[in-house]
Amino acid sequence: MLATALAAAFVLASALPTRANDDVLRRTADPAQQVLQTVDYANTRYSRLDQIDTGNVGRLKVAWTFSTGVLRGHEGAPLVVDGVMYVHTPFPNVVYALDLDADGRILWKYEPKQTSDVAAIMCCDLVYRGLAYADGMVFLHQNDTTLVALDARTGAVRWSVANGDPRLGESNTATVMPVKDKVIVGIAGAEFGARGHISAYNIKDGSLAWRAWSTGPDSDLLVDPEKTTELGRPIGKDSSLKSWEGDQWKIGGGATWGWFAYDPTLNLVYYGTANPATWNPSQRPGDNKWSMTIFARDADTGMARWVYQMTPHDQWDYDGVNEMILTDQEIDGHPTPLLTHFDRNGFAYTLNRATGELLRAAPFEPTVNWARGVDLDRASPSYGRPLVDPAHSTETEGEDVTYSGICPAALGAKNQQPAAYSPQTRLFYVPTTRMCMDYEPFHVDYVAGQPYVGATLTMYPAPGSDGRTGALTAWDAVAGRAAWTAPERFSVWSGALATAGGVVFYGTLEGYLKAVDARTGRELFRFRTPSGIVGNVMTYAHRGRQYVAVLSGIGGWAGIGLAAGLTDPNAGSGAGQAYGALTSYTNLGGQLTVFALPDAP
Repeated sequence: MLATALAAAFVLASALPTRANDDVLRRTADPAQQVLQTVDYANTRYSRLDQIDTGNVGRLKVAWTFSTGVLRGHEGAPLVVDGVMYVHTPFPNVVYALDLDADGRILWKYEPKQTSDVAAIMCCDLVYRGLAYADGMVFLHQNDTTLVALDARTGAVRWSVANGDPRLGESNTATVMPVKDKVIVGIAGAEFGARGHISAYNIKDGSLAWRAWSTGPDSDLLVDPEKTTELGRPIGKDSSLKSWEGDQWKIGGGATWGWFAYDPTLNLVYYGTANPATWNPSQRPGDNKWSMTIFARDADTGMARWVYQMTPHDQWDYDGVNEMILTDQEIDGHPTPLLTHFDRNGFAYTLNRATGELLRAAPFEPTVNWARGVDLDRASPSYGRPLVDPAHSTETEGEDVTYSGICPAALGAKNQQPAAYSPQTRLFYVPTTRMCMDYEPFHVDYVAGQPYVGATLTMYPAPGSDGRTGALTAWDAVAGRAAWTAPERFSVWSGALATAGGVVFYGTLEGYLKAVDARTGRELFRFRTPSGIVGNVMTYAHRGRQYVAVLSGIGGWAGIGLAAGLTDPNAGSGAGQAYGALTSYTNLGGQLTVFALPDAP
C-alpha cells in the first residue's frame, strides 16, 4: 500500500498547478517527505502514508533516537528531504542534518550566535516552530528575527537578513512558508508593544519583496479601501486608524507569530494576527483593527483581498494566529472552497476562502462563556461580531478590578498547536485546553523593549472538568459540532497528525505519544518519551518503510513553569501555577524519538 501511495503522489504532482513554488509542490505531493511544518500548503497535517494503520499501529517500536542537546520547549517537527532529516531546537536555534541511511549520523550542524538578551523578550518560553525547505535551501527564522537560508547539502549560509529589532521587543517563534519565489515570514512581540507585520523575502537573495503591517495607514496595511472587503463590504478608508485612539496603533500589537496557508489556485496567503497591546482594554478604546484578524493576501503583491476580525477590541488576550486549514467541501449543497480556523477564543470559524464570507461559527470548547455566540444574521448590523457577555468583559468596571470565571483562559481553548484534517473522515482533529481564568487589568506605560502587558492572570481547570484540562476533539466543521472527544489530564499542546492509515497521532504534556482511531477516538497506542511533548508529530517513509517521529521537551506557555524553573505563582502569565502538577509527571529534556513497525520491509 505504501508503494501505491507514493506512485499516486507523483502522478498528482505532475497535475498540480505551477503557480506555487514548483519544488515545494512536487515534494509535498510525495508523502515520503516533509518540507513544510504544515505538511502541505493547505495546513491539513494529513499524510497519505498508510503502511501504519489501525490494525498494526499498536506494534510500533522505537527505531532510533537523537538528543538535541538543548532544553526548553521543543515545538514544531523535523523535516525529511531526499534521505536527510533536518532537526531544529529551541533557542539558540541549532539546526542538524541527519543521514537516514546511517542511523541519524550528523552530516552538518548550524549553530547561530544569538545574544542571550533575546531570551528576555520572549514572552512564553524560548520556543521555535521549525524549518522549511525549498529549492535546495533550509530556511531558519531565528528567535532574534534573523532569517537565514542554509544550503541543504552543506549547512553553509546562502544569505541572511534581519526581519525585526529585538531592542524594540520584536522576536520570532514561528516557522516560514516558501511560496513561489518568496519566503513568507511573521514577527512576535505584541506583549512588548511591537507592531505586527508580515513580510515576503525573495528566495534568491533575501531582498524584501513586500511588507504588510497589521495596524496603521492603508498604505502600510497594503489594503485597497474599496476592494479589500470584510464580510462582503469594502473596509473603507483609514479602517485601522479610525479604530484606535490617537497614535496607539504604532504600539498596537497584532503580531503574526502563527501559521501560514496558501491556495495556489487563488494565489492567496492566509494567516491570523495576534492580540492588541496592551492587555488592558481600557487603555485602547475602539475595535483595534486589524488585530485578531484573518487576512487573505495576494502572494505576489501582499495586497489584502479580504479580512475578518474575530475578536474586535480583544479584552482577554485571545490571539488570532492559529492555523487556517483549507478544504473543499459542500456547504448547503454547494461545493465551496473553505477555510476553517479554531481560534483561541473557543470558536471554530468556517469561511469561504475565496470571498471571506462567514459560513459557520460555533464553540468547539463547551465551557466558552465570554460570548454567547457569533452573530450569523447577514441582515444584522453586528453580523460576524461576537455577542459578548457583559458579565465576562474585563473593562465593565474599569482597571484594577478582578474579573472572575472567564472561559477560556488567555492561553485559549486551543493555542498555536495545529489541528489536522482527514479527507477520509472529513473531520478536524483539534488539540484543546479546558481552562478558565481570573483577569485583573491595570494601567501600564509603554517603554520600548520593555513588557507592555497591563494585566495579571490566574488560570485554573474549567468547572465540571474533573481536573482534566485538555482533550483531542474530532470536529465536524460543516455541522458545527464534535464527533468525539478524547479527554486528557493536561492541555494537549502537541500538534495532531492524521494519516491515510486511519490513525491520528498526538503527544501529551506528560510525554506520551498516542495514536487513536480517526473515526472513533479509541486509543490504539501510547509510548512514554523522556519529556513532555509540545512538538508536532510527523511521518515519513525511507527505503519503503514508514516512520513516525516526534520531538519531546517540555515547555511552551503551558510548560513554561517547569521549563524555566518559575516559583512565583504569577509568573508565566499564570501558567506556572496552573500547570504546577506537571513536575510530578515529566522533566526537562530535548529528544527526537522515531518509531516504526518491527516487521516492516
